[in-house]
Amino acid sequence: MSLVTSFEWRYATKKYNTSKKIDPAVLEDLTETVRLAPSSFGLQPYKFLLIEDKSKLKEISRAAHGQPQITTGAHVMVLAVETNIDEKTVASYIDKAATARQTERKNLEPREQFVNTVLSKLDYNQRIIWAEKQAFLAVGVFVSAAAEAGIDASPMEGFDNAAVDAILGLKEKNLTSALLFVIGYRSEEDEFAAIPKVRKPKEEIFKTI
Repeated sequence: MSLVTSFEWRYATKKYNTSKKIDPAVLEDLTETVRLAPSSFGLQPYKFLLIEDKSKLKEISRAAHGQPQITTGAHVMVLAVETNIDEKTVASYIDKAATARQTERKNLEPREQFVNTVLSKLDYNQRIIWAEKQAFLAVGVFVSAAAEAGIDASPMEGFDNAAVDAILGLKEKNLTSALLFVIGYRSEEDEFAAIPKVRKPKEEIFKTI
């Protein structure tokens, strides 16, 4: 089905079918799609942390004020962004680029210098905000790929970031939580599935100047 049809079908799922799991091959396809998502400079300064530890899921549920997606979804992830974005981050990308493009690293040094110059103009908080923007691009791709595959997805804010960071020891890993992300299959008991989607008409969103 077309992506338009997929997005007409999807909604902000609140309650999932706890007995229905996602086929591993489908999950692999989704994650590979997200791996290929666009990111500024190609740096991808984020990680999707798949949470399978039941005790941590309970703690995260409390930190998310008991939102039912956390305890009913097939897979619960914490989208975390890197807090130590620096020249090493850029160097790692350039190393990978040299290998992928089968060129000598020195040929990519002008690009490396350019990216470092841009990042040097951002302070710590600005780098976090920039990283979150890149992460949300990946989430958009994840939501789209999931909808096309007939899988429900719930990107979630409304949680205590500091608490989630502490639960998962993210500070020590140079990460901080930005979003919770749940995927699975909707429950027939989720009343939100029948509520009409409300969106602005195209004329209010798209303008020609």
